[in-house]
Amino acid sequence: MMDFQKMMKQAQEMQFKLQEVQEKLKDIEVDAESGGGLVKARMLCSGKIINIDIDESLMASDKETLEDLIIAALNNANTAKEERIKSETKAMMESLGLPEDMAGKLPF
Repeated sequence: MMDFQKMMKQAQEMQFKLQEVQEKLKDIEVDAESGGGLVKARMLCSGKIINIDIDESLMASDKETLEDLIIAALNNANTAKEERIKSETKAMMESLGLPEDMAGKLPF
């Protein structure tokens, strides 16, 4: 049976690690693209989009195609962001000796 002080220490350590991961994620960038690289998006793991690059050849495209490619690139960036968050969270859980399935219960 685990004593109360040890549990409190582990909880404090987990809280510290959680804050550390959240701070780290604010600065991590992920890249994604659509249309075979014609539209590229860069996003921070905080969800902020920091860059969109549209190939010059698309400027002559119809508006709907361009909009679809931009949406696809942003959705791909969001997926990449979520995967990176899962990866960072998994690493944190492993460093604390906690089961991976607890990661789904964290607030990010």
